[in-house]
Amino acid sequence: MSTADVAGSESGGRPVPTAATPDRSAGTPVGRRRPSVVLPAATVLDNFREGVVVTDPAGVIREFSEPALRLMPGLAVGRTLAGCGVNPLTVGEQTVGDRRVRCRRVELTVGGATSIAWYVEDVTDAVARSDALLAERGRARFLAMASQKLGNPLHEDRAARAAVRLAVPTLGEVAVVLLAPRRGRARWWRAAGGDADGPALVDGGVLDADDMPAAVEQALRGEEPSEADWLADQFADAGWLGDRDLTRVTVRVVALPGSASATGALLVARSTDLDEHDMDMLRGFAARAGAALDAAVLYRDQAEVAETLQNSLAPTEPPSVGGVQWGAAYRPAQSSLRIGGDFYGAHELPEGGALFYLGDVSGKGVDAAVFTGQIRQGLQALRRIESDPARLLTLLNDSVLETTRANGHGRFATMVLGRAHPAPGGGLSLTLASGGHLPPVVIRADGSVETVDLRGMLIGVVPDPRIAAVNVQLAAGETCLLFSDGVTEARGGVRGEQFGATRLVDALGGCQRMPAPALAERVEQVIGDWLGGRNHDDIAVFAVRAVSPGSPTRHLHAVPDRRLAS
Repeated sequence: MSTADVAGSESGGRPVPTAATPDRSAGTPVGRRRPSVVLPAATVLDNFREGVVVTDPAGVIREFSEPALRLMPGLAVGRTLAGCGVNPLTVGEQTVGDRRVRCRRVELTVGGATSIAWYVEDVTDAVARSDALLAERGRARFLAMASQKLGNPLHEDRAARAAVRLAVPTLGEVAVVLLAPRRGRARWWRAAGGDADGPALVDGGVLDADDMPAAVEQALRGEEPSEADWLADQFADAGWLGDRDLTRVTVRVVALPGSASATGALLVARSTDLDEHDMDMLRGFAARAGAALDAAVLYRDQAEVAETLQNSLAPTEPPSVGGVQWGAAYRPAQSSLRIGGDFYGAHELPEGGALFYLGDVSGKGVDAAVFTGQIRQGLQALRRIESDPARLLTLLNDSVLETTRANGHGRFATMVLGRAHPAPGGGLSLTLASGGHLPPVVIRADGSVETVDLRGMLIGVVPDPRIAAVNVQLAAGETCLLFSDGVTEARGGVRGEQFGATRLVDALGGCQRMPAPALAERVEQVIGDWLGGRNHDDIAVFAVRAVSPGSPTRHLHAVPDRRLAS
């Protein structure tokens, strides 16, 4: 803008610059000039996007534009900025009133006089948009990090602790996660503090369902009681806010969504209000924490079901029967389970003596374990009406065949079923029947090992199978050993060969003095050494030893604990 020519001034003392615009057009004779056009300086200044304030070197205002007046009400020519109630202008960004402005300083020289022009641009909206973008990116980074850290735990305690630690201090100064009540009680975890000096401290506890704050109950129903004035009082009563001043605390509660219903509730408390953006981030975090906790709770429920199933199917200690000493060892194919496709057990008979068995079902894992449970339950029921091993196996075959045909899964089993009675003059009289299982071996008192000639057909394949039965006499100190194919078919050694029946007989040589439990454990250890850490099928060993009256008769090697195995 040129202020070289000034035609006059406006009222109020604002000088009006005029500008001559010489031009030459096709219809104008050479040597003639166009008339001068007078432009008011205020009109030129007011059309700048920036506000303009012109002062003399002493800071006295000489000129200003209308946009400048809107940013700094009270401007007046002839006064300083301070005299107009405006803070001095500085180069760069500063706050003027409730606006954010960016200032430029330009020195002007007009007719030998020096002036200073301040160009003041309102950047409030631009700064707000930039801040909002940065805040949104920060929220997105926080939620992405939360998703990563919450996605790993499959244990509710670890998932809940991770959730409250992540929430502090980003979402609040205190964070509490409370799971939906279970069996009348609800677990909770709380994190408080947390800054650059160290992570938040986490504690927890259990709350009776009847003592649960009403706001948490609302959150568990899917509601959001964020506007209630009494939230702080409720959570203070629960002991979650410590000694914080309730008049200076803002509390919000949101549900932790689950697959079917709310898994729990998340509450945060802080000394500043939560705006809508904060609430959106809180809900987004709750969705991620809820998904992690829902998975952890589902895993817990499934683990409890598996634990209950395993406890119901795990072998029980054989009964105490005069003249009989029991021993067993078991190693499942899957270390995560304590049960599998092999099974064994014993039941006392009403007429005296005991019924014992060892078997193997087709398949592995949970399906095989369930089928094993069905066979054991069938034996438990059928033994009350039949104690002869061969006839009992025939009845069991009919039951299994009916079940497998009804379910359409075509499973089958092998089994050795025996009956032990104290023999006159000492020792045991065994009646053994086989349903397609490996024949047992007998360790005699002189150390020799005999394989019982026992054959038969699979259980659950055809009606009326051929069931073989034999009688075996055990003198005191002699043992009959039943085992599954996981023993003889274990692959190991240098070339990955099967262990085989020959190596088993050799391993049992000289073991005639071993009690039944020690003998069963020895076989398991020998097979374990042979495997050398390789994969294997279920391994089961069951020993029946004839002992003298008064000798210990009850001892069952414990099934390996899967927690120790892992």
